[in-house]
Amino acid sequence: MSNAMKRLIPLLDRVLIKRAEAITKTAGGIVIPEKAQSKVLHGEVVAVGPGSRKENGEFIPVLVKVGDRVLLPEYGGTKVSLENDEKEYHLFRESDILAKIEN
Repeated sequence: MSNAMKRLIPLLDRVLIKRAEAITKTAGGIVIPEKAQSKVLHGEVVAVGPGSRKENGEFIPVLVKVGDRVLLPEYGGTKVSLENDEKEYHLFRESDILAKIEN
């Protein structure tokens, strides 16, 4: 994990996710053009906030943890660029994540 990643801690019920790479080549070696590639709808949780707050101030913990694979909505999330890192990261609210993918 890079130093920039260690310094980025999501607040409340936000979750930082690294989207999976799009498939650019088939098993047979055929290169898929960008326009024909489907949007990647899953990713890996990189960082998690402490959770949302109840009215009395207690935290409701987030249900996903670092390292979990999750299913994402087609639209939404906030794109985040980290210094010296070319990967694509997105911030989502926990309620926006559709499902957790079990291995």
